[in-house]
Amino acid sequence: MSRPQTQEQAVDAEGDSSLYRNDEEGTQSSHRMLGFSDALLSIIATVMILPVTHTEISPEQFDKSIQKLLATRIAVYLMTFLIVTVAWAAHTRLFQVVGKIDDTLALLNLACMMTITLLPYTFSLMVTFPDVPLGIFLFCMCVIAIGSVQALIVGYAFHFPHLLNPQIQYSTHRALSRQHVLRLVLRGPALCFVAAVFSLFFFPMSYLLMVTIIFLPHISKAISWCKDKFMGPREPPAHSVESFNIDLHAPLSKERVEAFSDGVYAIVATLLILDICEDNVPDPKDVQEKFSGSLVTALGAYGPQFLAYFGSFATVGLLWFAHHSLFLHVRKATQTMGLLNILSLAFVGGLPLAYQQTSAFARQPRDELERVRVSCAIIFFASIFQFAIWTAALLHQAETLQPAVRFGGREHAFMFAKLALYPCASLLAFAATCLLSRFSTAIFHLMQIAVPFAFLLLRLLVRLALATLQVLWGLRPWHPQPCLVEPEAQSQLLPAPC
Repeated sequence: MSRPQTQEQAVDAEGDSSLYRNDEEGTQSSHRMLGFSDALLSIIATVMILPVTHTEISPEQFDKSIQKLLATRIAVYLMTFLIVTVAWAAHTRLFQVVGKIDDTLALLNLACMMTITLLPYTFSLMVTFPDVPLGIFLFCMCVIAIGSVQALIVGYAFHFPHLLNPQIQYSTHRALSRQHVLRLVLRGPALCFVAAVFSLFFFPMSYLLMVTIIFLPHISKAISWCKDKFMGPREPPAHSVESFNIDLHAPLSKERVEAFSDGVYAIVATLLILDICEDNVPDPKDVQEKFSGSLVTALGAYGPQFLAYFGSFATVGLLWFAHHSLFLHVRKATQTMGLLNILSLAFVGGLPLAYQQTSAFARQPRDELERVRVSCAIIFFASIFQFAIWTAALLHQAETLQPAVRFGGREHAFMFAKLALYPCASLLAFAATCLLSRFSTAIFHLMQIAVPFAFLLLRLLVRLALATLQVLWGLRPWHPQPCLVEPEAQSQLLPAPC
């Protein structure tokens, strides 16, 4: 007679049988594929800045060129960066519906990723030839192709329901769910199709339509709010509760936001060293002719570029640390917090441009004032949007923040100081360059050196500031309140407690 199975043996047997069933059906978990897709999308979004950083600016035409840079290239970069993040969000929503993958879905996802990798090339065409509509047309066609592949993924997954999320797989209204998902996936590519048509005869309208894609979820939410406000809330259909249990309009999970953000910060930090490897390796012929064969002396000529690299890397690292500290205390990310985070990441992606500007101080000292201001502006916007994330979280602190950083929490003041440090420092440096333009380079380098030390001493400085405020609060004039006597105490002619 066989012995009864223990609980551990039963679990192992169940796991072996489930593994066998997965192998038999050819399905597998999508977690690793999603991690690969997140990494690739964060890289693509970040390398969009490379055509901007490699812009040639001559000393004679710096003012005119920098105005064109800020008005066109940076603006187009921000737009395309945000469109890539919209594609990332759509990809994340899609795999909330698709629970498992097989070989065909994996290949379709690779086709989608391959199309996304073409976006930086089309962006380079848009930047290099801003007056030629071909770059805009090709960019829109890439977005349309991405949406088409995502629609194929939806159609394939719904054709084989065992690949779907169980909530949809066992729903009696799967067809309605498929229509709903396809509508969400294809609305961006549909706008890009219209933008591609307009690019052939009126390309400014194409830019406007592409900007609309970025804010489309928020526009839809605002329209729904207005309808409910003026027409009254509508009762949902009877089948909606069953078929749409997964809210595809809900904010993305905190973990996916952190993973994508970490990817952007990591790629930005890596891009900084590429210019060092490319531009700051001396030519052997120059070493022999100009520095008498001394490589140490030749490398010493690149000292300002290495100083700019260390300062820029410290800026990226400390901004990541502030982002990490913030999301460490975030319980749930709202849709507004997600938008602000993407805007912050867009300017973080511009930090290689700030490095290019600061490393050019030694080569073109006459233009250092304008370059310092560009760098300060990029750092300010990257950090102020981080501060805005925390401010938006405080508006719904009960559901978004841990108790320690809420109003009155023990870490509230420290978090405020940590997130306000870079906006205040960059804004102060920008203002100081307006008053002391002759010392703009020294002011900027002083900011880069002072902020890391301020981070190290920040907790001590916050405690000293709070203690000083408590002392000043204790020294304020005290006005005694009139003592209110209770009626029972008056009747007994006893002194009432104050």
